[in-house]
Amino acid sequence: PDNLSNTNEIINKIMNQYVVGMIAGQIGSATAQIVGPMAESFSSLGDMFNEDMFKVDTDKFAKAFNFNMDEEELSRLMETMMTGSEEKSYTRNLINLGYQDLDDPSSISIYFKDFNSKENFLDFLRSYNDNIDENKQIRYTDITGILMSSVKTIVDVVTYVLIAFVSISLVVSSIMIAVITLISVLERTKEIGILRAMGASKKNISSIFNAETFIIGLLSGGLGVGVTLLMLPLINKIIHSATGNTEVNAVLPTQGAIALVIIAIILTIIAGFIPSKKAAKQDPVIALRTE
Repeated sequence: PDNLSNTNEIINKIMNQYVVGMIAGQIGSATAQIVGPMAESFSSLGDMFNEDMFKVDTDKFAKAFNFNMDEEELSRLMETMMTGSEEKSYTRNLINLGYQDLDDPSSISIYFKDFNSKENFLDFLRSYNDNIDENKQIRYTDITGILMSSVKTIVDVVTYVLIAFVSISLVVSSIMIAVITLISVLERTKEIGILRAMGASKKNISSIFNAETFIIGLLSGGLGVGVTLLMLPLINKIIHSATGNTEVNAVLPTQGAIALVIIAIILTIIAGFIPSKKAAKQDPVIALRTE
């Protein structure tokens, strides 16, 4: 009873401040609308007749009233205030008033201290949902995961585009190496004929050009890695000045550098394979007559 009495008293104070204040504001607004034209009509009287003569002090007007409602009256008032198109019910009214039942939550926000805690929770949630009816399963929405997934998708798209450009560059480079090797074979036809006349086999002739393409690939890959290492300090300075973060650095791992050199060697050997076979198939007699 004491708690109920205190609740009624608090609600009465709130209603007194809210309702009476609203009424006073409406009266003041209506008075201003009526008095305004009258003040203009009697403007010849000067300051004797103006809007200030009919101004309503809302604070004093509110203090002049006091609500003293019992439970039934408060219930009818709250029911009247809760107007709208939605269906009225006890639960809906509680929700409109901000009521929350901790034993029956509609959603729970969980904040993890680290990624390991998040993974442990997800494992527990999966095991829980596997052993329960589908209608009673807990649905988990990872907002951070959704954002990171979007960022990852964008990064993957950019990566695929860069890979496509690099692949095109590698194909063009391989074609150019094949053309250069073929030109070298045509220019050294007489040399090939001399080697064949001296007893060199087709395999020896092919090995000569394969060795040359191997050296070209090794030098080109080493040159590319060397230029990259020389450019890294300048690139890091640009990144630091652009982002304002000195912890972000561009690096070339040793394994990556070795892999790049190996890829360059493989591509040059593949590009020079057909010209080297063409050189090995040269007829020594025809080759010796070539000027």
